[in-house]
Amino acid sequence: MDVTVGTFNLNNLFSRFNFSAEIQEVLPTGSDGQLTSSYEFKDPKQFRIRKYKGKLVKGISPEEQEILARRISGMDLDILAVQEVEDIDTLRFFASGSLGGTYPFLSLIEGNDPRLIDLAVLSKFPIGAVTSWQHAVHPEVPGERVFSRDLLEVEILDPRDPDRHLLTVFNNHLKSQFVEHTMDPVEGRIQGDFRRTKQAETVARILAARTRPDGRFVLLGDMNDTPDSPTLAALAEPTPQLKLEQALEHPIETRPPKADVPPPPPSGSWTHRFKESGKDAQYELFDQIWLSHSLTSRHKSSHIDRRTKHAGDGSDHDPAWVVLEF
Repeated sequence: MDVTVGTFNLNNLFSRFNFSAEIQEVLPTGSDGQLTSSYEFKDPKQFRIRKYKGKLVKGISPEEQEILARRISGMDLDILAVQEVEDIDTLRFFASGSLGGTYPFLSLIEGNDPRLIDLAVLSKFPIGAVTSWQHAVHPEVPGERVFSRDLLEVEILDPRDPDRHLLTVFNNHLKSQFVEHTMDPVEGRIQGDFRRTKQAETVARILAARTRPDGRFVLLGDMNDTPDSPTLAALAEPTPQLKLEQALEHPIETRPPKADVPPPPPSGSWTHRFKESGKDAQYELFDQIWLSHSLTSRHKSSHIDRRTKHAGDGSDHDPAWVVLEF
């Protein structure tokens, strides 16, 4: 049995509304079902505006959501780890509507991000135990939660025998490389790299404690840095407990990338493009899939769904997945 496991940053998959309110009574509607009256929200105790840094929280447009849905449906994966989803209701609405109910098993736990972006897993296979590591700390900074969002651990059960564990997915979204305009750019990068390093070290420590050397698990998600970067050294360097394989070194692309200056890496090993005004485009493998040692022999192929526009199709990240044989 082939099993496909992937990752995709959905780029602010929020609900249709940026406020919530308490309504005491639903007023009558017309014969056509339309409202005949208006509602006013004046009491601040009865409504809440969803905002971040003084601005309304806004998601991508319905058109872009449909583009995301088409990409996900086209990949037709068994298990998909996603990032930047607002809440479980938004995920359910998207999965049942735009994805046509093809993923009956969903998991999302609210995390630490003030921008309301959370981690989730969509699965065609039954889901077992789910663990959030959002409260984890690093020994060097014990008084502060280390993860910007969370590390979401999801047990996937074998569809042929739901009492049997198939594999475990560890979904990540590490610290962004974005630096606030109010910060010194050099100092901001140093702080971001420090945070991402501590996050990767904590991921490695949790994996070592939660898995066996022969365990079947996949570590994946938006790492916001390259696999060979110093910040992710804790994942790349083998230890007696962890020997992870970076599975996207030479992926199969669904289509050739758009021409650019400089051209994209010939290996196809990239999922994120960043173009600063007046500078060359940068292509990086931010979205990664790491396989446990016991899964390397089951690894048949790796794939990336290549965008058709430089800015991305529905997201500025391209989804990636692996095919595993069980």
